[in-house]
Amino acid sequence: MTQKTNALAAEPIDEPGWKTRAVERSTRAAKQRAEQRVQRFLDAAQAIITEKGSTDFTVSDVVARSGQSLRSFYQHFDGKHELLLALFEDALRRATAQIAAAAGAHADPAAALKTAVQLLFELSRPDPAARRPLFTDFAPQLLHSHPAEVRRAHAPLLTLLTDLTAAAAEAGRLRPGIEPRRAAALTMETVMFVAQSSGHPAPGAASDNSTQPVTADEIWDFCAHGIITA
Repeated sequence: MTQKTNALAAEPIDEPGWKTRAVERSTRAAKQRAEQRVQRFLDAAQAIITEKGSTDFTVSDVVARSGQSLRSFYQHFDGKHELLLALFEDALRRATAQIAAAAGAHADPAAALKTAVQLLFELSRPDPAARRPLFTDFAPQLLHSHPAEVRRAHAPLLTLLTDLTAAAAEAGRLRPGIEPRRAAALTMETVMFVAQSSGHPAPGAASDNSTQPVTADEIWDFCAHGIITA
């Protein structure tokens, strides 16, 4: 009898339902407040980038624009770099959604992949009028300083290109032996690198084929020769 009583006493007692609900409600409210604060910092930084056309701003600029405190900023971000990385990831996700929508308009898998590659090229190339410094200024720096973060940020885009490449493979449009994910990764890196390094010739420079900026048609033609069947 004593052993049975001790065993019962040792069993854990569940928290009352009201307590569990109260804690969950409090946690959920705190999470919503934190998300709202983070979004205000992101919106403030994006507004400054749009106005300046560059990522040349300070944390103090963002804090002042957001109407929040410096202490609150550092509760959510290690510094300007992490803030820019968050903006870059958001921008890349929006670009991926834009590319997916454009590619989805094509029933032919090869045409869908072509559209995706060409649009990625256009979105990645330097264009002062387009004011995309997160892609044209920040991204190249990030490649050298934080490659792991770059891989994570590009994961949704790589998944999209892999799916499109796999669809082309299933339709018999890829060369034999092509592995879709590896081909997608090589295509993505090639397109973005060429887009970011191909500019307009300097004033007064000789106008020949080697100095002319690469076009979206050229980049697709180059990639297609490596993976697409004739």
